[in-house]
Amino acid sequence: MVSADQVAAGLPSPAGRSRAGHDAGAGLRRAGLLSLEQALRGRAAALGFDLCAITSADAPAEAGERLAQWLESGAHGDMEWMAETAERRAAPKALWPQARSIIMLGVDYGASGDPLATLERPDRGAVSLYARRRDYHEVIKGRLKQLAGFLLAQVGGGEVKVFVDTAPVMEKPLAQAAGLGWQGKHTNLVSRRFGSWLLLGAIFTDLSLTPDAPEEDHCGSCRACLDACPTKAFPAPYRLDARRCVAYLTIEHKGQIPREFREAIGNRIFGCDDCLAVCPWNKFARATRDAKLALREDLSALPLADLAALDDAGFRALFAGTPVKRLGHARFRRNVAIAIGNSKNPRLAAALRPLLSDSSPLARGASVWALARLLPAGDFSALAGKALAEEKDVAVRDEWAKGHT
Repeated sequence: MVSADQVAAGLPSPAGRSRAGHDAGAGLRRAGLLSLEQALRGRAAALGFDLCAITSADAPAEAGERLAQWLESGAHGDMEWMAETAERRAAPKALWPQARSIIMLGVDYGASGDPLATLERPDRGAVSLYARRRDYHEVIKGRLKQLAGFLLAQVGGGEVKVFVDTAPVMEKPLAQAAGLGWQGKHTNLVSRRFGSWLLLGAIFTDLSLTPDAPEEDHCGSCRACLDACPTKAFPAPYRLDARRCVAYLTIEHKGQIPREFREAIGNRIFGCDDCLAVCPWNKFARATRDAKLALREDLSALPLADLAALDDAGFRALFAGTPVKRLGHARFRRNVAIAIGNSKNPRLAAALRPLLSDSSPLARGASVWALARLLPAGDFSALAGKALAEEKDVAVRDEWAKGHT
């Protein structure tokens, strides 16, 4: 990602011309030439973006109010960085006062087949669709920089900043304001062309570009996404409680996953696609044709026993270049252990025993919970007697004590 305080490579303004407020289209509105906005969309498509639209840096004001209410409710869990960057995240001009226009870009990451198919194979690990490929941050960031450079070259000046996902930018409200789609009841962006399968990026600029019309909400009375959530993370339409969300619990949450959600997580070891996959607008979606974001088949339906056996080096090698690698080995093992505990397959208990001596209490604690679900009570009690003699971590000892309860 390019952070908020980094400016992508630009061109100096011509002598005597102020960059801020410059009419970016004037230089191109000559006979026989496309407008700047049309040229920008053409270049975006050539770079691999599926959607490109423009909104004002003044929009949308209500997004900041919703963010404040969400943070006040504590629904962000332990994502403290959301609260720490709230002021800059609430409004584009709070992040960069010189911003006048925002170019929102979308990249399709849809796939053929059922994205939830692995959930029917409890001895396999389910990885979210976006993570079974090259890390999109790197792919999109490079393209954004190229598109930003093209923009500046067309007008002979200006400034830009590019953002991909992890910067304090509210991409989804901005994407709706630009007309790329609308925020569905699952709070993710929905496109009439690509359903729920879009990755987003943004270019902020001090140039004045013609904005596109915002997209309207087309969810209607549908609540498929709300009903599909395995942990009931939507207290109301358009509201997400991240503390209950499988994606948050398996990716963002740094501690032990609360016991009340472990069974519902099933065999999801990184993220969750349930609310996205059931959206009726996906009937218009297609498999991505972007070679740089092609699915890695070796990351589909991975055997849980093999995943539990991965040491740190093996984990890094298998998931090199993907979003999964950022999770770290300890939390990965925590997730795998919970998935094994949900497998209802006692033969997988053998894969958990080595994790009882793992250096991370996250892996040890989750393994204890899983073994309690797979082993007969007598076998578990015998194992507990030996383990408790050496276990020093209070949380792990508590997992042993709770056992089959």
